[in-house]
Amino acid sequence: MLEKHFYRSFLKDAFTIPVQVTYWDGKTEIYGNGTPKVGITFHEAIPIRQIIKNASTALGEGYMDGKIDIHGSIEDLITSAYENPNSFFHNKKFIHYLPKVSHDEKESAKDVQEHYDIGNDFYRLWLDKTMTYSCAYFKTPNDDLETAQKNKVDHILAKLNLKPHRSLLDIGCGWGTLMLRAAEKYSVHVVGITLSKEQYDYVNQKINLLGLKDVAEVKLMDYRELGDVQFDYITSVGMFEHVGKENLGEYFNCVANYLAPNGTALIHGITRQQGGALNGWINKWIFPGGYIPGLSENLDHIVENGMQIYDLESLRRHYQKTTETWDDNFNHVRGQVEDMFDKRFARMWDLYLQACAASFRSGNIDVMQYLISKGPSGHNLPMTREYMYQ
Repeated sequence: MLEKHFYRSFLKDAFTIPVQVTYWDGKTEIYGNGTPKVGITFHEAIPIRQIIKNASTALGEGYMDGKIDIHGSIEDLITSAYENPNSFFHNKKFIHYLPKVSHDEKESAKDVQEHYDIGNDFYRLWLDKTMTYSCAYFKTPNDDLETAQKNKVDHILAKLNLKPHRSLLDIGCGWGTLMLRAAEKYSVHVVGITLSKEQYDYVNQKINLLGLKDVAEVKLMDYRELGDVQFDYITSVGMFEHVGKENLGEYFNCVANYLAPNGTALIHGITRQQGGALNGWINKWIFPGGYIPGLSENLDHIVENGMQIYDLESLRRHYQKTTETWDDNFNHVRGQVEDMFDKRFARMWDLYLQACAASFRSGNIDVMQYLISKGPSGHNLPMTREYMYQ
């Protein structure tokens, strides 16, 4: 009886849409007015102490384990919870506990490998042909994912206003799409850095296949160990989310140190306009050691390290569409994922992708492109933004 009372109190103000909840005793209740848009079935009660410890982790694990089923759109359900200021996502009573994280070089390598070294075969199932695992850029509503990912890379490189035969460093190069495009299209000398052995091997294969050994190199190393070198341009896409709150200043200090005088950097990553945050479930199961920095937090680090912002652009709606497309792709090959891993893993990744889409859709998180100059803002860049779209 105590559990049922707690759940009613917990769920009655959690959503902005009407939701039908079926409890473990078979009884059903509707929270909100109107016809339910989503249904939740609790096959068993998640212990109250686990929900109070961290609601996101407890409910996420309950879904992974099949103790909870969701009928209808997970994205719609989570979006409504983020949009409701009274929900557990915004109640400090349910988010006070978060795992401790460490970000020395050993732990950083372990964190990256736990996520990215699941295997290229897994990511190849639902990413596009470019193997790009970051926000795409949809220039038109009809762009498919591969086109939009190529758009994103070209959008970044256009912002840098690249000149031939100069040097570019890509911190956290992923599967190499951006760095190799820069070498091929703009004739710049590129160096990519990754901690993922799977990505390192893949990029090396691409360099050899494309005949770019004279102008492209990938290094399997921590970005902090690059040494006393400088580059005309720096890119870093989806990287600073991994370094941790305590290392953000060091990350931007490295960008400043590696950037040549009057050089230009394009830093692209997930951030929050409301301030930095962790998510207990994602931190435990998807991105160990992850931290989403606040917008002003990043700006402070940029300025403190002697750099200046020339341009700032939000791509939040683009990342919503990207994650929705990924999830659609994922569910088309879900049987293969289950064969490769198991049903629990597939439920986890489906939940993760839909939760990300919901978080972008609701404005809980954002993705920003910071165009940064070392020296006077935009010293070597055109005076208007028109050049970015030519």
